[in-house]
Amino acid sequence: MCGIVGYIGKRNTCSVLLEGLKRLEYRGYDSAGVAIFHEGKIVVRRCQGKLCNLENSLCNTTFDGGVGIGHTRWATHGRPSEENAHPHFYQGVAVVHNGIIENYLELKKMLRGEGHEFQSETDSEVLSHLFARFFAQGCSFEESVHKGLALVRGSYAIAVMNEDDPSQFIAARNESPLVLGLGDGENFIASDVPAILPYTRKMIFLEDGDIAVVNNCAVEITALSGEAVQRAHRVITWDPIMAEKGGYKHFMQKEIFEQPRAIIDTLRGRISEDTCDIYLNGFEAHAAALKNIERIYCVACGTSYYAGLVGKFMLEEISRIPVEVDLGSEFRYRDPLVDERSLIILISQSGETADTLAAMREGKGKGAKTLAICNAVESSLARDSDSVLYTHAGPEIGVASTKAFTSQVTALFLVALFLGKMRGTLPDERACQLIQDLVRLPRLMEKVLTLDSEIEKIAQVYADAHNFLYLGRGINYPIALEGALKLKEISYIHAEGYPAGEMKHGPIALIDEEMPVVVVAPKGATYEKIMSNIEEVKARQGRTIALATEGDAEIGKKVNHSLFVPETNPLLTPILMVSPLQLFAYHVAVIKGTDVDQPRNLAKSVTVE
Repeated sequence: MCGIVGYIGKRNTCSVLLEGLKRLEYRGYDSAGVAIFHEGKIVVRRCQGKLCNLENSLCNTTFDGGVGIGHTRWATHGRPSEENAHPHFYQGVAVVHNGIIENYLELKKMLRGEGHEFQSETDSEVLSHLFARFFAQGCSFEESVHKGLALVRGSYAIAVMNEDDPSQFIAARNESPLVLGLGDGENFIASDVPAILPYTRKMIFLEDGDIAVVNNCAVEITALSGEAVQRAHRVITWDPIMAEKGGYKHFMQKEIFEQPRAIIDTLRGRISEDTCDIYLNGFEAHAAALKNIERIYCVACGTSYYAGLVGKFMLEEISRIPVEVDLGSEFRYRDPLVDERSLIILISQSGETADTLAAMREGKGKGAKTLAICNAVESSLARDSDSVLYTHAGPEIGVASTKAFTSQVTALFLVALFLGKMRGTLPDERACQLIQDLVRLPRLMEKVLTLDSEIEKIAQVYADAHNFLYLGRGINYPIALEGALKLKEISYIHAEGYPAGEMKHGPIALIDEEMPVVVVAPKGATYEKIMSNIEEVKARQGRTIALATEGDAEIGKKVNHSLFVPETNPLLTPILMVSPLQLFAYHVAVIKGTDVDQPRNLAKSVTVE
């Protein structure tokens, strides 16, 4: 949800900012801008649209200053336009902001009463006016930021420059991610690690209420109250090459094909095939409390929510604990019946999803134990939860989540195994068998991905359809939901996912020869039921695409197109079944010519409510 980069040092400031923003464009691409010192003044350049527009406007421009801030925007308050783009500049103060200022109308009214005139529709512009207000009253640059933020309610990650002080910039955060990068004679700020990873691996993850004064030699962090704060740095081990396309046409395509490795990395060091034990990196420390857990809540948003739905089946069957799955945006508003006998599993790729973070705080406030499943190291969710289980999928740049989903489901399976063994509901013999099935999964996933060219041919047949219906049963019905979401996200085709048994309760009215129906139909307990659903679609002239188990000789006779996935343990079929649906959505989007990696109106990490 918007990307921020800041730099102070001897490099070409404009190049550092643009390169960093390119790595953050997945967070927003409605507009972009930079503010850089030149000949003692701050020069602001902004453009509507994608970052390439800003880059083109700057191609023949040089700056002599070594301080700058940049921003790529995902519109919340105010339409995408040049005047609503960041940085916002007022009386020598330039600000970039990620988040939402909840009381901005109140602040605007106050400032207008003092003679301030605003140029944009955004909430963010009030920040530049607030800081300039206090600076004009004789406060220092740092005092102006402290006093201004003391009046603000809401979430923010900001970087601020003042024309009267070209030796530093100031950064601050509250409920929006911000990381400092420490260099040799230079320092950086960014919304996310990949933006500055080519320059440094030493990072300080700012926490809520932190305000950092950054110059080229040092970083000083204080609380909003003015008290000095010490934050330890972390050394990040990601390789910047991991964030490149690696020969694939799109990041999404690359990330789909990285799923076997992502699953391996999620499993690495966490299972023992010899002893059939599970190791969850510190979760074991809560074993005594976990034995008393009476209910589990999986809380997430978007694709991660569908991972939670799959996890419900795994957790209930293996650990025999009742599981509820909640959308993060709804959880805290229903006053959930959570207490010290509850475990809340919070699932988020970025670890910065605002609704999921709010749900975590709600649960902790009621005494529940919290476990984060996320991909981003040292994210807010990871730091604030009682325990964290990293998926280790590596950077996921494509906005539509793929490898994050399969590694999240893999992590949930590990949690189910751990709880089952700890509570005595999972016999050793079955635990060993499930672990063996899990270890074989990456190899089976590689086999599934060889269907790519076949899936592309099927996509060519159906790319002109205007509506799709996706059906599944049992543990695979969330895969129907996820398949439909992927198609919607990147091809802009209307698609709906349903439990197949619900087809007769409404969706069947839509089925005709113009409505393709995608059916997730592996062999298993619900196979006969889903075959009946296929017959019902066929009777209404619906065209059907089936995902089935290798060796199924019957289903091909009943559907228009079929794709066959290797057989595995029924609890693990969702991980294999989802990849063909990801590839189908990808190829349809490519055929339609949409922006696969940066679909319209979406951002990778939704860090505002």
